Amino acid sequence: MKKIVGFLFFVILLFSGSSVIAQSSVKLPKMLELGSVSCIPCKMMAPIVEDFRKNYSDKFTVEFIDVSKDKNAAIKYSISVIPTQVFLDSNGKELFRHIGFFPKEDILSKWKELGFSFDKKPVVKPESKPENTFKRFEPAQIDGRTKDAICYLCDKDIIPNSTVAIKTVKGAVRVCGLHCYYIVYSCLTEDKTGIEEKVMVTDYKTKEQISLLKAVILYGIDEKTGRPSIKTFADKEDALAEKKDSGGNIISAEVLKDKELVNRCGFCDRSVYPEDAALVKAGGVSTYGCCSHCALGVAARTGKDIEVYQKDALTGEMVVIKTRDGKIASLEPKTAIAWFGQKKNIEGKFVSAGCFHQGFFINEANLKKWADQNPLETGEMISIEKALADKMALKKEQIMKACKIGECAPK
Repeated sequence: MKKIVGFLFFVILLFSGSSVIAQSSVKLPKMLELGSVSCIPCKMMAPIVEDFRKNYSDKFTVEFIDVSKDKNAAIKYSISVIPTQVFLDSNGKELFRHIGFFPKEDILSKWKELGFSFDKKPVVKPESKPENTFKRFEPAQIDGRTKDAICYLCDKDIIPNSTVAIKTVKGAVRVCGLHCYYIVYSCLTEDKTGIEEKVMVTDYKTKEQISLLKAVILYGIDEKTGRPSIKTFADKEDALAEKKDSGGNIISAEVLKDKELVNRCGFCDRSVYPEDAALVKAGGVSTYGCCSHCALGVAARTGKDIEVYQKDALTGEMVVIKTRDGKIASLEPKTAIAWFGQKKNIEGKFVSAGCFHQGFFINEANLKKWADQNPLETGEMISIEKALADKMALKKEQIMKACKIGECAPK
């Protein structure tokens, strides 16, 4: 009897074990993410890949392959551009491929189109928390700088050998460089005829003031940031000597003006450097947002659905936003938040501190670290949904006046 019972137990164990093995060996479709750890679109894909690994592991598998290290994979899958996503069925047959950044919702839609419908796992919502969990309305330290040491536009330190002074009836308005001057220029609502005659720049060598119209301008590119490097000289020989040391080209003030004004914010029309700005796609057209909040404002100004690509102000990691009908359709990473920089006006009320004091962050922790590094910044954390809603609530006349310098313009 014991032998029979033992045999039956063995048979049951054998078949139940086979069932477990069969279940664990079920083949799933797969998405290959072929890219690298350094390219920007690849970095944007990383949190999406991780999300799929965590929340869709029972639906399909995801594998990241760094083709800069695995050359054989690049050859096997004929990769010429990264990132490339390759969709495979459970037998490894290629069903579809996509090149470039691929939003999560679009990937799931493609799987559905290919005959696979992946319902999301139930998401346990975290306990609700206040809209603003971090705010600071008083600077963490006293600003001991004098007015003449602060840039009129961006509030950064005035640099002695690149200072620009704009003559006005109330005295000279000082900005930290020609880029800030051209931002001011792009914001002016008054007649700009003859304004260049009021502009004094600084001789890079002697630190003496000279007229912009008489200056020799050396234009180059900063190797670290990719931003333009602009140096002005009274003497052409000094400019040529600096060119020999640091490179660049000597250009006229008119050519510089064209270069500085060619890229503009799609919301407020300010002059921007692409290296500093948010990339915005609206209706198949690419433009820029001079700051994170202005980038969202493109949706309000154009009335179109947009995509925003903005770097975390602390780490440079990408925040990607897609809107639909004036609301957030997708946000990567989902923990991303906005900083609404504010300062007191002459009436003592808190208002926007301007475009140079706004930003997106991938999470609250990064915002707090950034705030620690920038003790003079004041404002509050808000959701990106609120940041967009604030822009969408603007009236047409408010949008047309956004970021314009009118009564306070240098005259």
